[in-house]
Amino acid sequence: MGSVCNTAGVVIDGYPVTKYQVSLLEARSIIPMIIFELDVPSKEIFRRLLLEKKKESSLPYPLHNSSQIIAVKNSRYRKNIGEIRQYYEVQHQNWYVIDGFHSKWWIWNEVIKKVKMVNKYMQIYMERIKAGKAACIDKLCISPEELISRLGEFGQFCPVSLAESYELVDCSSNDSLEFAAEFRGHYYKMSSLEKLNKFLDNPEFYVPPLAPHPLPPTDMIPKRLTLSELKSRFPKCAELQGYCPVTYQDGRQRYEALVPGNIHYALEYRDRIYICESREKLQKFLRSPQKYWNQKLPYKLPPLKEPMSLTSLPLPGYLEQGIATALIKAMNAAGCLKPKFPFLSVRRSALLYIALHLKAFNPNSSEYTRKKYKKKMEQFVERCELITYLSAKMTKKYKEPQFRAIDFDHKLQTFLSLRNIDPVNG
Repeated sequence: MGSVCNTAGVVIDGYPVTKYQVSLLEARSIIPMIIFELDVPSKEIFRRLLLEKKKESSLPYPLHNSSQIIAVKNSRYRKNIGEIRQYYEVQHQNWYVIDGFHSKWWIWNEVIKKVKMVNKYMQIYMERIKAGKAACIDKLCISPEELISRLGEFGQFCPVSLAESYELVDCSSNDSLEFAAEFRGHYYKMSSLEKLNKFLDNPEFYVPPLAPHPLPPTDMIPKRLTLSELKSRFPKCAELQGYCPVTYQDGRQRYEALVPGNIHYALEYRDRIYICESREKLQKFLRSPQKYWNQKLPYKLPPLKEPMSLTSLPLPGYLEQGIATALIKAMNAAGCLKPKFPFLSVRRSALLYIALHLKAFNPNSSEYTRKKYKKKMEQFVERCELITYLSAKMTKKYKEPQFRAIDFDHKLQTFLSLRNIDPVNG
């Protein structure tokens, strides 16, 4: 509380390192404008300690920089620092992590950069507020509680979007104050840097009394519903029979634009429930509810998508939905091979080959069954190739056995033996 500290500031080293110490500072309204955490691995800490101890003379009693004491302090620090860091990042956004593995001069330069940046934000804020202008409140250690208590007429909705395009852009999901500003003692949150700059240039145009559009009443602001909240609304039904209002409106209310919504993207507006197709469509409705809420469905609606048993379909439908891909592959293989089994018609040969192909590559069958029918298919193909081989090797004139191909007689006997036998199991 000294005058020097109030004027020039104060540096607190190594404090706070426990949650209790944080509570002591907060109880006395001591909020550091900027906190630096030097991130140094434990191994590097003990290495530096060892180098320091080599330069010191040994003493009979332990010093505060002894290995035992440093080990205990480092253990406690690692245990508590995560909670403390999270607290200051959420409450004041004033925590900066600096890589302490570098030299002290590098660390010094990084600290100076951050301090100059924070000072610049503070100076600009003070100058603009003193001149009666709007000022950005980023880097000023404003807590969420203070932000809520000093919000302006638009709450956490962007006043620039509301004034320019009559869109309700909710900024409450963004905890950062990067796009927040103060004007006439109230805080306002913007949705982007562009909107923030517009507000800072002409804040009077976006706040009462010159603001073109006031924030609608609470019951006229759309609210997103969680699954539990949606279930608690039962037996109230969704509007448009559950079809997405945004897709329908953006699709010029055509029949093709009737798309069922997803219950994970439900909202409530004017005591009515709407279900959107996607997160993007949900955000569109939340921003411009007036555009999408009052619609009527046409008399003709798409048929309901109900689950249907595959076996209940007619034969063409079963083939299309069940084995279309496998059947196309089998027919394509048959078209490339063009099988012709001895003493069978081309039609029957092709049908048998397709049947064997379906069995050999059926993903629902066991590995044993697939291997079994792959062997049968290979044997079937081998027998079909007998016709091509014999037609190429057999001549019009008789040849003595010694002048024939080595396997000609064997394949000829195999060909003749295939008459009147089962082409699959024979």
